[in-house]
Amino acid sequence: MNPILFALYFAAAILSPVFARSQTFPSTDLTNGIVKARVYLPDAATGYYRSTRFDWSGVMPELEYAGHSYFGQWFPKYDPLLNDAIQGPVESFDPVGYDQAAPGASFVKIGIGALTKPDALPYSPFKYYPIIDAGKWEIKRSRAGIEFRHRLNTANYGYIYTKKMTLTPGRPEMVIAHTLTNTGHQAIVTDVFDHNFFMLDSQSVAPGRILKFIFSPTAEAARGLGSLAAIQDDSIVILRPLIGKESFYAVLHGYGTSKKDYDIRLEDHPTAADHPTGAAVHITADRPLSRLVFWGSVNVMCPEPYIHISVEPGQTFTWTIRYEFYTLKPRS
Repeated sequence: MNPILFALYFAAAILSPVFARSQTFPSTDLTNGIVKARVYLPDAATGYYRSTRFDWSGVMPELEYAGHSYFGQWFPKYDPLLNDAIQGPVESFDPVGYDQAAPGASFVKIGIGALTKPDALPYSPFKYYPIIDAGKWEIKRSRAGIEFRHRLNTANYGYIYTKKMTLTPGRPEMVIAHTLTNTGHQAIVTDVFDHNFFMLDSQSVAPGRILKFIFSPTAEAARGLGSLAAIQDDSIVILRPLIGKESFYAVLHGYGTSKKDYDIRLEDHPTAADHPTGAAVHITADRPLSRLVFWGSVNVMCPEPYIHISVEPGQTFTWTIRYEFYTLKPRS
């Protein structure tokens, strides 16, 4: 690489997180006395995230429990319109009405609004789509919880989407309860996944970090398995520290149609003095998995569970995800 370009890239990578932290974005702090978290608020003009991949509600740059941190800025470059410039247990819905829309017409992304389909190319989650109508957000806050309500009405599709994030009283737990009511004229059929950008104790991904299921997974479309990570029985383990731009990815199979298989643990076992973490989280839900992916890079290891949604006009669909935080002690 040209030395000047390298210097510019390096400077951007160093300064960008500082720039993002120095900005004032609409936010609120939550605590139940055990867990504390910061949540950014959706705002089409001043919000932290204004791109078109992820639901604008529930962006969480900080969550702390028992001296451990679970989220943070894992990427080097910040811009509110970058599709992955986001943090926390954030969710993304497949587009609604994209394939039926002609170029220049609109389609819907739940939690974002009505977007423009610019051409006849297939939808890409890594592309920014101009927002025609960002809908209307209503927010209710309390000491240990926040409720987001997003309303959108277009010629074909309409909905009321509610996400309530609560830190459970007396427990190291966060509950995210969702409700989607179809107020339009056509069925809403989509899948939603939680990307779970876990950045445990700001430690890079290295041996000791384990992703565990209650079934033995198999993998397809795998990248980095065998060299960076490996499946061992019911778990995915890290084989060596990730460096630079290395990443891994796979579509996982082995789960059934019961909601009990939506049961995932991410654990960072203390393995040495230079990896003294011990942060862990247990994720469950009240709906079955429709798809399961895992992805990671030098800073994050992300289980990505999907839920299928189909809501007829006038009907409501609900789903709830629970995060139980705990810690691990060094193995003797």
